[in-house]
Amino acid sequence: MDRIEAMKVFIAALDEGSLAGASRRTGRSAAAVSRAVAYLEAHVGVPLLHRTTRSIKLSEAGERYAAACRKVLADLEEADRQAAGEKSVPRGTLTITSTVFAGVELLRPIVDAFMDEYPTVTVRMHMLERPVNLIDEGMDLALRITHLADSTLVAHRIGEVRRVVVASPRYLSAHPRIDEPSDLAKHQIITMAHMGQDSWSFPPLEGSTIPRSVSFNPRLVVNSVRAAIASAVEGHGVTRLFSYHVASEIERGDLRIVLADAEPVPTPVNIVSPYGRLAVPKVRAFVDFAAPRLRAIFARSVAGDGSD
Repeated sequence: MDRIEAMKVFIAALDEGSLAGASRRTGRSAAAVSRAVAYLEAHVGVPLLHRTTRSIKLSEAGERYAAACRKVLADLEEADRQAAGEKSVPRGTLTITSTVFAGVELLRPIVDAFMDEYPTVTVRMHMLERPVNLIDEGMDLALRITHLADSTLVAHRIGEVRRVVVASPRYLSAHPRIDEPSDLAKHQIITMAHMGQDSWSFPPLEGSTIPRSVSFNPRLVVNSVRAAIASAVEGHGVTRLFSYHVASEIERGDLRIVLADAEPVPTPVNIVSPYGRLAVPKVRAFVDFAAPRLRAIFARSVAGDGSD
C-alpha cells in the first residue's frame, strides 16, 4: 500500500475516533483500514494505536507519528494547490476550535458569513472546554482567550476582555453594598466550575504585592456560562465572568458590574495558528475575514459598564 494513502487512512481513524469511522469516511472496507494501519506500524516498527472493540487510542509513539503525518499531508495539499495554480483560491476544509460559549455566540455567525463568501470552503468547528493542541489534533485555527505561553503558534491579537463581577440591579438593591472584594463574603455567589468554585482572587492593594483572596461557600455552582448568566439576571446572586459573556446583559441593564476598580489586568484575545498555516489560502482568508469582526465584538465587550 502507498504510504501517503495509509497516512490518510490513519489520520481519518483518529479524526473519526474509530477504524469503523475511518472506513465510512474514506470509503474503504474495514479490512482495508486495518491493513493500512498495520502497514504503517510495520513500516515504523512500533505500535501506533491501542485498539478496543469500540475505540482507538494513540500510543506514545503514535502521538508523535500522527503529528508528523498531519504536517506531511498538509504540506502535500498545499503543494498540490500551488502546482495547480490555485494558490490564491481558498478551498477545502477549515478546522477551528474555541470554547463552547465563544463558538456558539461569537464565531458561528462569522463562520456562516464566511461560508457564504467562500462557497468552496467547508468548516469544522470544535467547541471544547479543554486545552487543544492544534498541531497534534490537526486544527487550523483557534480562538484563545488567555495569556499565551505556546511559542509554537502564531498569534493574531484581536482584543482583550475584562474579568468582571456582576449582579442584577434587583439583587444589588436588596443586599449589602459591595465596595471591596471582602464584601463578597456576605453575598450569594454563583460560580463556574472552572473559574474558582470557593474563592476569587483580586489584584493587590496599592503598595502591596499580595493578591487579595476572598473565600466563600457558593450558593450555586454551574458548568455553563449561560446558566450562570441566567441565574444572575434573575436576581439569585453575584457571579464572575469575562466581559464578553455579559456584554449584552450589561448593555440592556439586566446586570451591573461591581468592583470595577478591583479587576485583574485584562485578558488578551488572539486567533492562533500553527507556523506555516497562514500560507494556506483558506486559513489566510478566514483570518482576514474574521479578525476585524472579532475586534469590533471585543472592543464593545471590554468597554462595558465600569460603574459600581
